[in-house]
Amino acid sequence: MIIVAPSFLASDFLHLADEVDMVNNSAAEWLHLDVMDGRFVPNISFGIPVVEFIRKATSKVCDVHLMIEEPEKFVAAFHKAGADVISVHIEACRNLHRNIQQIKDLGIKAGVAVNPHTPIASLEDIIADVDLVNLMSVNPGFGGQKFIAHTLHKIAQLKQLIAERNPSCLIEIDGGVTLDNAPQIVAAGANVLVAGSSVFNAKNPQQAIDHLKTACEKII
Repeated sequence: MIIVAPSFLASDFLHLADEVDMVNNSAAEWLHLDVMDGRFVPNISFGIPVVEFIRKATSKVCDVHLMIEEPEKFVAAFHKAGADVISVHIEACRNLHRNIQQIKDLGIKAGVAVNPHTPIASLEDIIADVDLVNLMSVNPGFGGQKFIAHTLHKIAQLKQLIAERNPSCLIEIDGGVTLDNAPQIVAAGANVLVAGSSVFNAKNPQQAIDHLKTACEKII
């Protein structure tokens, strides 16, 4: 199964309740929530209160992506706010194994996020411990960027590593996912598609989600 996770970074914050309601009534399984601190990435998005209010408005999976420094200081608070999945960046963690275990000890899924310049080989010593790898297919910090084509090669590398060390681990692709490139991304081995602009900027967002799922399910 291919999971579609609309990224709320691209949503209309003035009508956030309506945007959550749209996803609730769509075929999307997850809500992707990007938390940015202005330090790890050159942008600030939203924090714990927004996650908490979104949690109250949905029963779907809240996939929280922490693009922040020192994430270990905040994972418990984001769990309390309602996160079902928390991903931390390998580039932001001095003690990644400890950070991943901290998340898992909360009883939720733990993910590791990887920037475009970070090689797949850097995951070899952590892959067995994570539930998800979020491969950034754009440089983190802003929505609406173009998909970095080299990501397809990285997906294939990651798929092989996962097959050897942790077959249940999911591959999430975050950035520049569109109806045109989604089938290629899935064919390379991805399971979770984070889609922001291609969903929320569409004339019919629910239909855009349906089309993404239909196009990808033909591949698997």
